[in-house]
Amino acid sequence: MNMENVMQSLEMLAQGMIGIFVVLGIIALFVWGLGKLESKKKK
Repeated sequence: MNMENVMQSLEMLAQGMIGIFVVLGIIALFVWGLGKLESKKKK
Protein backbone atom coordinates (compact mmCIF):
# COMPACT_ATOMS: atom_id res chain seq x y z
CA MET A 1 0.00 0.00 0.00
CA ASN A 2 1.60 3.25 -1.07
CA MET A 3 1.43 6.63 0.64
CA GLU A 4 -1.06 8.03 -1.87
CA ASN A 5 -3.62 5.35 -0.99
CA VAL A 6 -3.09 5.92 2.73
CA MET A 7 -3.69 9.67 2.35
CA GLN A 8 -6.79 9.07 0.25
CA SER A 9 -8.15 6.66 2.86
CA LEU A 10 -7.51 9.15 5.66
CA GLU A 11 -9.32 11.88 3.70
CA MET A 12 -12.33 9.63 3.22
CA LEU A 13 -12.28 8.71 6.91
CA ALA A 14 -12.14 12.38 7.91
CA GLN A 15 -15.03 13.27 5.59
CA GLY A 16 -17.09 10.43 7.04
CA MET A 17 -16.40 11.53 10.60
CA ILE A 18 -17.25 15.16 9.79
CA GLY A 19 -20.50 13.99 8.20
CA ILE A 20 -21.40 11.95 11.28
CA PHE A 21 -20.72 14.91 13.59
CA VAL A 22 -22.81 17.23 11.41
CA VAL A 23 -25.74 14.81 11.46
CA LEU A 24 -25.42 14.35 15.24
CA GLY A 25 -25.35 18.13 15.67
CA ILE A 26 -28.50 18.56 13.58
CA ILE A 27 -30.28 15.84 15.58
CA ALA A 28 -29.14 17.44 18.87
CA LEU A 29 -30.48 20.85 17.78
CA PHE A 30 -33.77 19.26 16.70
CA VAL A 31 -34.19 17.48 20.05
CA TRP A 32 -33.23 20.65 21.96
CA GLY A 33 -35.79 22.64 19.95
CA LEU A 34 -38.51 20.10 20.64
CA GLY A 35 -37.63 20.23 24.33
CA LYS A 36 -38.03 24.03 24.28
CA LEU A 37 -41.44 23.71 22.63
CA GLU A 38 -42.58 21.10 25.15
CA SER A 39 -41.50 23.24 28.12
CA LYS A 40 -43.45 26.23 26.71
CA LYS A 41 -46.60 24.12 26.34
CA LYS A 42 -46.48 23.01 29.98
CA LYS A 43 -46.39 26.58 31.35
